[in-house]
Amino acid sequence: MKRMGRLARVAIGAVTMGAMGMGAFGAPVVAENIVPEAEEATVNTIDPPKLGWFYVRGGWGSAGSSIFDAGTGKMLGMVSTSRDSDLAIDPAGKFYYVAETMWTKVNRGTRMDFISIYDSKTLKLVTEIPTPGRLIVGGFTTNFVLSDDGKTAYDYNFDPASSVNVIDMAKRKFVRAIELPGCASLIPNEGVGFSALCADGTLATVAVKGATQEITRSAEFFDAAADPIYSNVVFDRKKNMAVLLSYTGLVRTVAMGAAPVVSAPFSIQEAGGMRAADVKPLDIAWYPGGMQPTALHRPSGTLWVLMHKGEYWSHKEGAEEIWGLDLATKKLVKRIPVRGHPRNIEITQDDAAMIMVNGMDNNAMIIDSKTGEVKHEIENAGGGLITVVEPK
Repeated sequence: MKRMGRLARVAIGAVTMGAMGMGAFGAPVVAENIVPEAEEATVNTIDPPKLGWFYVRGGWGSAGSSIFDAGTGKMLGMVSTSRDSDLAIDPAGKFYYVAETMWTKVNRGTRMDFISIYDSKTLKLVTEIPTPGRLIVGGFTTNFVLSDDGKTAYDYNFDPASSVNVIDMAKRKFVRAIELPGCASLIPNEGVGFSALCADGTLATVAVKGATQEITRSAEFFDAAADPIYSNVVFDRKKNMAVLLSYTGLVRTVAMGAAPVVSAPFSIQEAGGMRAADVKPLDIAWYPGGMQPTALHRPSGTLWVLMHKGEYWSHKEGAEEIWGLDLATKKLVKRIPVRGHPRNIEITQDDAAMIMVNGMDNNAMIIDSKTGEVKHEIENAGGGLITVVEPK
């Protein structure tokens, strides 16, 4: 420690003498042209949301969702998202919306539910919209969804039964709550309102009309007890189409509208020339798995799925491979081996079509979907839900 202290004093002395200069016989001379300047605080800004960016939720101790550039693998900024909150991106690119819950005494006290609005360039809080409640659970893209024009938000609630909060994002105020018992996993339904998956195997559609709403149900098309559908449904706004994946790997598309049309299911395993997986115990096959197991590249219509070898009811297992499925031809077009057993996947919506995966170790990889090459490995990127900007 004494040696380090002496070296530090020598270094400081050298810097001082360099600034002052040396006169005759080594006497220091103070430079007269040194003008002190006051420090000025500045705030950096960031570009509006881009198609080539990933938004990655951190762990419970994280301050928010980190923004990564898929091309460079570099972190660009962070959106403040509290634990178990839900992030949505303004379609116009001006704001980030966060549905969240807080308490006056951190983990107790008076509960406060609201939508926080952040400027997309400065990442500063703009305002908050109080709401009567929301479901406090993270990891689902279907808890908090926006209409196509971004003027209306639908926020899932469970207090004491399932309902959906309607928020006017243009006027920035809560409108009303719509009771929707037995249903969850919200899907935007352009020109109508929204739809939701229900425990009885149907799809509920809520047509929002001013101060009223009309709720209709589809026919039963899946068995929620025998072969459930993953909650993180993917949605294509341009086509107004949702893609559903069951625990065994059955794929269905839904043409949204006032009366949504659900396609006949087909097996992702059979699309790859294998036998379909089933629900029999100890029957080993390829199954989808993870918390966010699917990502849709909307421009190409390719569904990317995290897959692993196992038996039925292993739906939370991390992936051994990433499968690319062409939805138009119902054919498996790509299989990419992957390390680390990731549990979340997303893909950029540009031509580069870069895949990001992460898992419980909080590390992430960015993979070229065309070649399968790992372009970037990012330590401590975050292990939560991944969000991307949707094409307009």
